Amino acid sequence: MFDSKIIEVDGVFVGAAIITGLATSLRFYATHESVRSLHNAILPDLAALRHHVTATFRRMGRGRACLPRA
Repeated sequence: MFDSKIIEVDGVFVGAAIITGLATSLRFYATHESVRSLHNAILPDLAALRHHVTATFRRMGRGRACLPRA
């Protein structure tokens, strides 16, 4: 079984980083629609993957908290 790390952005679960068979790169498994374009992307390390996922999530407007109106 492959090892994986949960990826959350602003408290929202957006996917998982899965260590590939090479163990030198990570594959992103997207679970949130706003980062679906990154599904199966392969990046060299966890920091790079989190950076790309966070930037995409926030660019798509999902990073803003939705507060109820009074």
